[in-house]
Amino acid sequence: MKIIRVTSHVLQYDLPEELGYSQQFYSRRTAHLVEIETDEGITGWGECFGPGNVALANKGIVEKVIQPMVLGDDPMDRDVIWHKVYNLLRDHGQKGMPMQALSGVDIALWDIAGKVAGLPLHKLIGGAHRDRISAYGYGMMLKRESIEDHVMRFRDEAAAIIGMGFVATKMKVGLGPRADVRMCEAVAVGTGDAGRFMVDANHCYTTSDAFYVGRALEDLGAYWFEEPIAPEDLDGYRELRSGLKVNISGGEAEFNRWGWRSILENRGLDIAQPEVCALGGISEYLRVLTLCHAHFTPVINHVWGSAVAVATNLHLLAAMPALPGGLTPWEPMLEFDTTHNLFRDELLKEPLDIRGQVARNHGMVAIPQGPGLGIEPDREFIRAYEVA
Repeated sequence: MKIIRVTSHVLQYDLPEELGYSQQFYSRRTAHLVEIETDEGITGWGECFGPGNVALANKGIVEKVIQPMVLGDDPMDRDVIWHKVYNLLRDHGQKGMPMQALSGVDIALWDIAGKVAGLPLHKLIGGAHRDRISAYGYGMMLKRESIEDHVMRFRDEAAAIIGMGFVATKMKVGLGPRADVRMCEAVAVGTGDAGRFMVDANHCYTTSDAFYVGRALEDLGAYWFEEPIAPEDLDGYRELRSGLKVNISGGEAEFNRWGWRSILENRGLDIAQPEVCALGGISEYLRVLTLCHAHFTPVINHVWGSAVAVATNLHLLAAMPALPGGLTPWEPMLEFDTTHNLFRDELLKEPLDIRGQVARNHGMVAIPQGPGLGIEPDREFIRAYEVA
C-alpha cells in the first residue's frame, strides 16, 4: 500500500454572532481537515489545530512541504513517517505550525491503520479502559458588552450548560482581574451544587494578577484555573501551583515530547491538557501521555475543532489508563465547545450528537466503534464550506 495524495481541506463560515476570549474577538469558524489517499482505495482523515489564516498557512505546509516527503510511502509505517517528517522540518520549527500540520497527517495515518486492521483507534492503542466518557461544556465567551451584562449572561449560561446535562462547565475571562472575579462569582452561582466550574484565561495575566484571581477561585470552589499566564513562563506556573489551592492546568500551546518534558519536570501543572491536533498527532500524543503519567500528572485533553478532532479525542480518552487506579480512580472528561459549530455538528454522515448523548445519558458520551476514527465526513458538506 502506498500514499498517493495528501489534501488539505480548509473550511470556514460566518458565525451567527461574534465571540471572544482574552486575546481577540472572532466572527468566523474555521476547520482544517487532512485527507490521505492510498493506492488501495483506503482514505484516512485527520485535523490540524489552528483557525483562520493559520489554517491557510498550514495548508501550504501539508500539501507543499509534507506531501512530497511522504508520497509513495507505506501509510502503515506511521512512526517512520513521523520521524522522517519531523527530522526534515527540525531546522525550520520544532514547535508551532509545522507540528500542527504534521499532527493532521499523523491522525489520518492512524485512521488508515484502523481501517486496514478493521479495528477502532482505541483498539489499536491497546483497548478501552472505559466505554463512555463524561463531558463538560464550555461557553461563556467574551463579547463587546458591559461587565454588568457579562455577569448576568455568564450566570444564566452556566446554569443552562449544567441544565443540558454536562457534568461541569468552563468560562472565559480576560476583562481584567477585578471584572473577571465578578464573572467567576456569577458562574459559581449559576453552576450551584449541580456540577463543577473551570476558568480559562488563555494566558492573559501577569503572575501577580493570576494570584489575585486564583485566590478568589479558591474561595469559589473552582475545579481548575487554565492557562493563567504565558505558556513560556514555566517558573510562574511552578509558583502558582505551589501557592494556590485551585488546580493549575495548561499545555495546549506546547508541542512534542521535548516541550512537554520541560513542563512536567518543572512541576507547574496539576492537570495536563495536550492538544492532539497540534502537538504532533496521535503518535506524539501517546508519548506525551506516557510522560505525564510518569510524572503522576492527570490528563484532560484540550479539544477544539471539528467532529474529526472530537472523535479522535474520544478514542484517546477511552484508551487512557486510570491514574493512579483503584476502585474509584480519577477519570478524564471530554471538552465540548457549546458555541455554534457546524463543522462539529454537521460534518459527518452520521453525526456524533454529543449534545443529545449528554442529555440522554446523564452527561456521558459513547466511544465510536467503527474502524479507525469510526467516522465518515460528508464530501458534499466539505465542498459547500471549503475555502481553499
